[in-house]
Amino acid sequence: MGIESYEIGSSIDDDPCEDEHVQIVHSLPYYLMELIAAGASTTVSKTAVAPLERVKILLETRAEGFHSIGVYGSLKKIVKNEGLKGLYKANGVCIIRMLPHSIFHYMTYEQYRGFLQYKWPRVGQGPMLDILAGSAASATAFLCTYPLDLARAKYAYQVLQTFSDTVCSVSLSTDVADSLVLCFKVLDRRQSSIDSRRCIHSGLPAHRGITDIFRTVYKQAGMSGFYRGVGPTLGGILPYNVLKFYSHEELKRWVPNEDQSSIPLNLACGTLAALFGQTVMYPLDVVRRQMQIVPTLAIGLTSFDVVSRRLHFHGRRPADAENVTQTS
Repeated sequence: MGIESYEIGSSIDDDPCEDEHVQIVHSLPYYLMELIAAGASTTVSKTAVAPLERVKILLETRAEGFHSIGVYGSLKKIVKNEGLKGLYKANGVCIIRMLPHSIFHYMTYEQYRGFLQYKWPRVGQGPMLDILAGSAASATAFLCTYPLDLARAKYAYQVLQTFSDTVCSVSLSTDVADSLVLCFKVLDRRQSSIDSRRCIHSGLPAHRGITDIFRTVYKQAGMSGFYRGVGPTLGGILPYNVLKFYSHEELKRWVPNEDQSSIPLNLACGTLAALFGQTVMYPLDVVRRQMQIVPTLAIGLTSFDVVSRRLHFHGRRPADAENVTQTS
């Protein structure tokens, strides 16, 4: 009886399928497991905040009819025009971009770290080494994946009007041939209206997808068009990392010594530090989004125009800016 009980217990505890899955996971390289974990967590987090991210793009670019109604009003207007799926528009592009972004960041971080230690030994092993290496790796990852970020912003910016279904009514007094001709005319009209859809707040023709966005950007500005707005992005990486690190260290000083290893407190300190860094550097993010959406001639000149307009400095005249947009 005891042997029988032992065999039953051992068969339950030692599930061969579970052991096989564990062995497969542990057989993977460490960097691959990190990339898989990062990709899964990024997919969940980006999908959870996708509606707010789309509203943020519309508010940053001051889309007509959205910038004055707030976050809740913008969410309602998106659902009214595009349905619930409109809240997650361009989320797939964002997730696709994050995977190569994580790969490039992971691959280049150690390379930059070793290069800095070799060229500047005084940096040592302190936090400055991690800040510099992390900023350089982030800049490299952004440069390699920036065209996808630009396409995502352009695709999320356009809000389309949903078309009501047209009912093909057939009169009983007409014959079958006339009814078929009428139905085909209605279907052709609906197809042409779908093909000529325009954004409700800009009036521009709607992009049919990411491929169409790439084709349009390349046709208008060549390869340089894919990196419009990259200057503010790269310029904000190092200050953000510095602000985040030192604010995190300052917040940890307020935590009692016996709670220094507390996971919730460390998580709260990291969240507040990231929030502080993003808040300080947020104007550069607004400049980047407006440069991505609005066609311009020069990146540096446009950065000055956007900032001067927000701070009420004297930049270019509005008529000149309109002429630049029309010529682009």
